[in-house]
Amino acid sequence: MSTRDYIEKDYYKSLGVPKDATAAEIKKAYRKLARVHHPDANTGSSKSEEKFKEISEAYDVLSDDKSRKEYDEARSLFGGGGFRMPGSGGAGAPGGFNFDLGDLLGNARAGGAGAAGGLGDILGGIFGGGAGRRPSATQQPRRGADVETEVTLDFEHAVRGETVALRMASPHPCTACNGTGAKAGTTPRVCPTCNGSGVTSRGAGGFAFSEPCRDCRGRGLIVDDPCPVCHGSGRAMSEHTMQVRIPAGVADGQRIRLKGKGSPGERGGPNGDLIVLVHVRPHELFGRTGDNLTIELPVTFPEAALGADVKVPTLDGTTVTLKLPPGTTSGRVLRVRGKGVPRRDGTKGDLLVTVEVAVPQKVTGKAKEALEAYRTATASDNPRAHLPGGG
Repeated sequence: MSTRDYIEKDYYKSLGVPKDATAAEIKKAYRKLARVHHPDANTGSSKSEEKFKEISEAYDVLSDDKSRKEYDEARSLFGGGGFRMPGSGGAGAPGGFNFDLGDLLGNARAGGAGAAGGLGDILGGIFGGGAGRRPSATQQPRRGADVETEVTLDFEHAVRGETVALRMASPHPCTACNGTGAKAGTTPRVCPTCNGSGVTSRGAGGFAFSEPCRDCRGRGLIVDDPCPVCHGSGRAMSEHTMQVRIPAGVADGQRIRLKGKGSPGERGGPNGDLIVLVHVRPHELFGRTGDNLTIELPVTFPEAALGADVKVPTLDGTTVTLKLPPGTTSGRVLRVRGKGVPRRDGTKGDLLVTVEVAVPQKVTGKAKEALEAYRTATASDNPRAHLPGGG
């Protein structure tokens, strides 16, 4: 791929995302397109294979914060009209400047930290050249991709914590070719164009650039007989089961990041992370507010009016005795300490009990006589006296 291709290709357009897309949006777009255009799902389709290479190339750059920054800066530098590539007309046309850009960057660095500026960092990171001849991005260790999955837990398991088995699919070195990309029984050969370095130098109208080798695409190796499983990429999707501990107190919609449990790194780079999105099924009795559990407790009118000791169930299956004060109104919230959700520091939240005075649907016999007598005895007590019209 030429230097001009690198700068002029719109990786955001390839993935169908805006330039201000977040890392999560970029990953989501790539995964969606990869499923559609993966060679395994489109056997024999050269169009899908090219599209898969295109989106993979775009994702390789945009998924890495450093590479994305360098790409954005280079696109702004060369595509904004302030600096034009040689051979593209205008000020950069033949007969203009005549110097080696690598020398320019080297001289800038020689002038001290203040003289280096951002130009050498931008071009050196993209083209693998510039002052100091930094190793190309294709030769550097690369962190593995993060893997996202989802799990649904019962309410009790979310509060107490649980170990779950997750079955996941993620890219790993192809087992058929041991990650070489070459068909079994064959081996890749060193690229004769770049001598295995993965980069070549190219002159263009007086400028000299280092760029990823076109023949080996920056790998430094050429696969003459590609592996039929991974189609020469050296990587394939594999499924595996992992035991994951979900910590106590996890909430619905919470994401848990497990370091190093994602896709393996490349060229000795660290593994990515596993991100687990947790869904929690609702409970028939209990609810949750932060670290506190909630429950509605029906009580009788005599219990609310006169006070009583009532039994309250807890999530662990036991009951606690709650002292109901005389004159407790419907909707009042009482607190049972330490019967809520476990916290990281080992303490627990509380159980919040909302009192609901139960009104009988049918009153007969002595109960009705008693209530009639109560109504007569409390006729002067008007709870609506403060309202307009006196209730």
